[in-house]
Amino acid sequence: MHAIRVHEHGGPEVLTLETVDDPSPGPGEAVVRMESIGVNFIDCYFRKGQYKTALPFTPGSEGAGTVAAVGDGVVDVAVGDRVASQNFVGAYAELARARADRLVPLPDGLSARDGAAAMLQGMTAHYLAASTHTLQAGDCCLVHAAAGGVGLLLCQIARRHGAFVIGTVSTDEKAALAREAGANETILYTRQDFVAEVKRITGGAGVQVVYDSVGATTFLKGLDCLAPRGLMALFGQSSGPVSPLDPQLLNQKGSLFLTRPTLAHYVATPADLRWRAGEVLGWVRDGSLRLRIDRDLPLANAADAHRALEARETTGKVLLHA
Repeated sequence: MHAIRVHEHGGPEVLTLETVDDPSPGPGEAVVRMESIGVNFIDCYFRKGQYKTALPFTPGSEGAGTVAAVGDGVVDVAVGDRVASQNFVGAYAELARARADRLVPLPDGLSARDGAAAMLQGMTAHYLAASTHTLQAGDCCLVHAAAGGVGLLLCQIARRHGAFVIGTVSTDEKAALAREAGANETILYTRQDFVAEVKRITGGAGVQVVYDSVGATTFLKGLDCLAPRGLMALFGQSSGPVSPLDPQLLNQKGSLFLTRPTLAHYVATPADLRWRAGEVLGWVRDGSLRLRIDRDLPLANAADAHRALEARETTGKVLLHA
């Protein structure tokens, strides 16, 4: 089969298309013929060596397709089932392995393309709005990178919960996309001080929660946007990692809460995974959660996908197809 391989850490140019042996499922595993593959910032972190894994490796964890083989003891899925997951081992390939209990069925009428686009970013937006801080009517939240893959979905789900949504974006075009997704107000951080704008919009009260996937360039200023006892949910670091923090700062700024969540802990059990994925995929199928697919590239063009992500050129989901 064809797969993208990384033999040394570095820029997008280290992503090379190679011919490798087909994977075989171990006990409790399944092999899926990949139809659509999700590209995410975490893939860039592994490529650069910020997150550690043994070299060489095939990147990627998200995608959807059809079960091609199952290992011993598998009862969750069968050959021919249409499935999606964010827990594949080496998703940037024509075939990829996953634990069978980490696969979820694709609802009838939902394409593999939409399934791959919804899993990681959709469930991330879901856990942030429904579990990390359970948004309620009357809450106000700040969503950084509101026109990104997670941001567009988070705006929609936050509005579904009745929250007032403020989104930060870099361009007028991205502001329009964020508003279409449900943002009540947008802030162009390239022209405006987002702290001052949040204070203006909220009449000085601040927001109950900041959803920050950007990290280094937004984190400290984001704390100044929070109402007393507000929550900073730092779930990414697209601009780089946040510097060490003296917890006393949280006291000084209003007895704030800080969490660094990750999806794995919110879908830790098969039951949690099926519930969260079931809601997200169901909303996509019935049209109440709209996906925006920015680009869908051949597997051989994985390096171009990474370049676009890291240059912040994308609005919505980036996919590869085998």
